[in-house]
Amino acid sequence: METKSEFKVKGEELLAKIRELIHQGNVTRIIIKNEEGKVYLEIPVNVGLVGALFAPVLAAVGALAALVANFTIEVVRKEG
Repeated sequence: METKSEFKVKGEELLAKIRELIHQGNVTRIIIKNEEGKVYLEIPVNVGLVGALFAPVLAAVGALAALVANFTIEVVRKEG
């Protein structure tokens, strides 16, 4: 079973929030959308994706944050 939650963040807060969510450990997918709901980036978060393997994804998130002012982050968590 999965649950979804959403967070609204400003561009400069995006990278910090993504890192925080990844470190929580129970997140299976992170979807980054603009204010209109257009999906910019969908990140599957696997337990094996850590450290250097995740660096390119964080770089892409940082570049995205520089382009858009406001985002909605949809977080999918696996329960159980």
